[in-house]
Amino acid sequence: MKKITLLLAICLCTSYYASAQVPLLPKVQFGVKAGVNMSSFSLSNPSFDAKNRAGYLGGFWGRFSALGIMIQPELYLTGKNVQIKENDNVNRVNFTSIDVPVLFGAKVGALGLGGRFYTGPLVSFVINDDQNLGGAFVDAVTLSDIKKQAFAWTVGAGLDVRRLSVDLRYEAGLTKHAYNKNSSRTRINLFNLSLGYRFN
Repeated sequence: MKKITLLLAICLCTSYYASAQVPLLPKVQFGVKAGVNMSSFSLSNPSFDAKNRAGYLGGFWGRFSALGIMIQPELYLTGKNVQIKENDNVNRVNFTSIDVPVLFGAKVGALGLGGRFYTGPLVSFVINDDQNLGGAFVDAVTLSDIKKQAFAWTVGAGLDVRRLSVDLRYEAGLTKHAYNKNSSRTRINLFNLSLGYRFN
């Protein structure tokens, strides 16, 4: 009887120790975000002068994390505005796009407070005279005509306080794109600041 009791105690201790060593299960989280951006075009023609103007963004994000590593795909609508000056002529270029970044990074913190650092690619599906919101959304989801879209690389950091989060990031344009009928093909770079809310 003593041997059985001792064997059961050893099994329970071993089971408890083993369960304590098992890595935490991956977390899946979803949320919404909204914010502002400051954008400027990267122009090859030195006679142009591009100045930052404020735009907006709003959409959804998902986060898959385990052992401090995270993957965060997002989908949001964004309006980008820039003022372009050539000699004495000043033109404003305003356009809307659906942006789809896929971010990879690290997450630290506990008890509802934490920080995130991340980087990753972004593809932008521009809504213009030939592409309405519905068409751009379908392209974003199905990744159709991806060669015609604009690409960027994102670097950023975020702070989480319970269900709320604040993110600051920079997007560096990788491809040139004509954003309206009269504009030259240009790259766009921007900073954006956003506030997010986590559902779960």
